[in-house]
Amino acid sequence: MEKAKTNTGLNVTVDILTGVYATGKKCATDFLKTMTIAFDDYLPRWNYRAIPKDY
Repeated sequence: MEKAKTNTGLNVTVDILTGVYATGKKCATDFLKTMTIAFDDYLPRWNYRAIPKDY
């Protein structure tokens, strides 16, 4: 990824997360009531956005 570039000169910054993160954590009970989850078309399992419903 650090070698990625574009013809227009876009610079890419890569950060490696070295922490240990718990898996299987549950969200707050009202989170899904107040947020819309929009999944990415290409990698929906890894890329998604939580969008407030009042937004």
